[in-house]
This record gives sequence, structure tokens and C-alpha cells, in this order.
Amino acid sequence: MNDSDLRQLVNDELEFEPAVDASNIGVAAKDGVVTLSGFVCSYAEKMAAERAVRRVKGVHAIAQEIEIRYATDKKINDDEIARRCINILTWDTTLPDDKLSIKVERGWVTLSGEVPWHFQRIAAESGVRKITGVTGITNLISIKSHVQATDIKRKIEDALKRSAEVEANLIRVVVTDSSVRLEGKVHDWREREIVEKAAWSVPGVMTVDDRMTV
Repeated sequence: MNDSDLRQLVNDELEFEPAVDASNIGVAAKDGVVTLSGFVCSYAEKMAAERAVRRVKGVHAIAQEIEIRYATDKKINDDEIARRCINILTWDTTLPDDKLSIKVERGWVTLSGEVPWHFQRIAAESGVRKITGVTGITNLISIKSHVQATDIKRKIEDALKRSAEVEANLIRVVVTDSSVRLEGKVHDWREREIVEKAAWSVPGVMTVDDRMTV
């Protein structure tokens, strides 16, 4: 696929995505690398645009340069953003909110603390992402669970074998302590995300180093 065709496909997908106003987003494509520029009205919309681009066949990497521009009357102080973050985490009964900490600086939220499961780490970030005024998120929440490396490796490999959308024999899983490294080749971004999700779904996994190629 040439660069102009890929660029058109990305533009079409952004126009198709209802969570994104593509009118102020610029797209450039070169050798499978897509660069997004322009601006959107929220951090959630910025992430929605990135997810939409990942769905497009032929996209190997994304350079995210989209800015967030809030209307002047929608600017919110850091202390108000922090209060809303606390409320979001407290309302989610799946999260151990007493184990989490929040820092807000110029709209940028930093999450830290410990949780036993990866889905809780993602849930905390997803909840904060929707708050008006948030310009970015750094997720430093760690996962603390006592699981053997051999068990992690076996559970990931079994999950890949069960998946009808993944050629498990092309993926190599390397586990050191609670860190997972994924190697091999996948056909597209969707298959890559499925393999990553399988790795993150195993209890005790703290980091996933994705070295797979598309």
C-alpha cells in the first residue's frame, strides 16, 4: 500500500469514528508510519483518534502530535481536577482507592500506588481519562502479586493457543520474574493487541515488552 492510499484510509476511519471530530486533525503517512497533528477538545477524544488509526490495515506505527485545546470557559484548576479524580476512583468498587495516589500539574494527572490486577490499573486510567480538564495521564500504578514466572508463561501461551485470531506458533513468550517480552510476527495491529491483552490478563504481570513486528 502506498503512502497516499494509507493516508486516505486513515482519514476515512477518523471520519467514521463517532467519538472523534476529524475536522481539525491532520494526517501524514510514510512507510507505514502515521503522524497525527492538529487539535481536539479532550484527552478522551485524542485517545479515540489513536485507537481508530490503530484499526487501519497497513499502519505499523503512530506519531501522536495532536494537541488538546479547551474553550476558555472550560479551563479547570488542578485542585478541582484532583477532586474529580478522587471521586472517580472512590466510586469504582473494583479499585482499592486507599492504595492509589493522584498528582495533578497543569492538567496532567500522575497516578501511582499498587493494585493486584492489571485490569485495575487500566480501570483507574480509563476513569480519569474522561474528566474534563485532563490534558494527559502518566500511569505509574504498579502490580503486586506473587506468581511464578513459569506459571505466567504457561498461562499466556495457553491463552494464545485458544485464540482463533492468533497464530500462536509465530509468537515467542519470554518471562523474567513478572516481566513479559513478546517476540515474533503478527499480521496486523488487531492481532498485536490481542496478544498483548492475553499477556496483560495473567495475574502478576507487571510489564509487557512488545517486540513483535507487523
